[in-house]
Amino acid sequence: MTRRKKTRSLADKVTIRTGKRKDYRRWRHDNPDEVSTTARRYVSKKTEQRKAQAERKRQRQSAPPLPLHKGDEPEGSR
Repeated sequence: MTRRKKTRSLADKVTIRTGKRKDYRRWRHDNPDEVSTTARRYVSKKTEQRKAQAERKRQRQSAPPLPLHKGDEPEGSR
């Protein structure tokens, strides 16, 4: 017996007659109270990760350029 693949898709958690995406969208629209939402802990974790990533990017972009190559000076400074 094969194991069922783990999924985060809500479509697999709902049993509907045809299993087609359009039917699931209609069911989800008709039954908003039965559709589960993403866990608050997961959402807050991802929000924190995005903030940290943005801060790291800001730090990288505000750092002074490294003199890696002597010949790569701007045109007007020669």
